[in-house]
Amino acid sequence: MMPFLDNLTASLPIFLAHVAVTLAMLICGVLLYIAITPYREIAMVRAGNTAAGIAFGGAILGLALPLAACMARSVAVWDIVVWGVVALVVQLFAHAVVALLLKRLPDAIAKDEQGSAWVLASVQLAVALINAAAIGG
Repeated sequence: MMPFLDNLTASLPIFLAHVAVTLAMLICGVLLYIAITPYREIAMVRAGNTAAGIAFGGAILGLALPLAACMARSVAVWDIVVWGVVALVVQLFAHAVVALLLKRLPDAIAKDEQGSAWVLASVQLAVALINAAAIGG
């Protein structure tokens, strides 16, 4: 067989496993985020609430960035799982800290106040970048 096809045949299952595990962890992280927030982001976004969209988008990106770093540096699926769980916990903790600092965050998001949403999204992304750098070593 051609070297390219040999390489593809050997590497494709590993690639697919890494992508599938990382996407599954992202979905779990997003579902956990939805569960811990007192507002219903998806319904609010569908209703045209821009602040909810900013906050939810920041959360998704904030969860995805360190997971991408986990996948990029991993040598095995378990590596992605272990560091992915650490990354998700750090990101969810960052949200909890912002929610404590901005005591009326749920009300602000519900009222479509974008300032609070931008602060939340910015903190989530900043923590995600630091989280990803720490994981990537």
